[in-house]
Amino acid sequence: MKQTTKISIVSGALVLLLGAGLAWLLSGYQKYNAPLNARSFDIYWMVESESPDYHVSFIDGGVELVAPKGLTMWYRKPLEGDGVIEYDARVMQEREGDRLSDLNCFWMATDPAAEDIFARSAERRGVFANCATLQLYYVGYGGNHNTTTRFRRYNGMPNPALLQEYTDPEHLLQPNHWYHIRLACEDGRVSYTIDGETLFDYTDPEPLQRGWFGFRTTLSRTQFKNFKYTPKH
Repeated sequence: MKQTTKISIVSGALVLLLGAGLAWLLSGYQKYNAPLNARSFDIYWMVESESPDYHVSFIDGGVELVAPKGLTMWYRKPLEGDGVIEYDARVMQEREGDRLSDLNCFWMATDPAAEDIFARSAERRGVFANCATLQLYYVGYGGNHNTTTRFRRYNGMPNPALLQEYTDPEHLLQPNHWYHIRLACEDGRVSYTIDGETLFDYTDPEPLQRGWFGFRTTLSRTQFKNFKYTPKH
């Protein structure tokens, strides 16, 4: 009888331990999972657009944004500490009105004048120049009508410094191509990798440790899927 009781206690403890571990995993999944589908879109994402005529539609496993002017699609949850953001994206060029340009992104974005990134969204109005009031990391892949690929660190002041730039065709956009993008913040190093090639690898003396992620584009039709964030514990 004593042996049976001991086994029952051990089994019960194991169940509790496994249950706690599963709950922790699920809480982490819910915190960082951001489905790009019609059912969950408004829960996880918010569009800040310069034009009211933008359009959001849903493709197989992802979302399509038609941006007649500047647009940021913000992930609603802030990201904290070191971690890796990954997603797939492409800029479409197959019908009238499509423009091959601006597969851009913000990450670790904060507003020095507000508690969260959304408090002054109405003041920014989706205008790219107005985002200079934020602190963030920015990559403009195929910007300026697909002539530049640039990395900047915004510090809340106008005209953020250009840290690195590419202008060669190998580092500009290809139409309708699914790119896999990886953004990493690890031990003060910030990197941007696309299709396995690291274009920017920056050691930040004052790394941004908390902030929001946003897809950024303008005058384009862009598709995104498979977004995920993996924190580094």
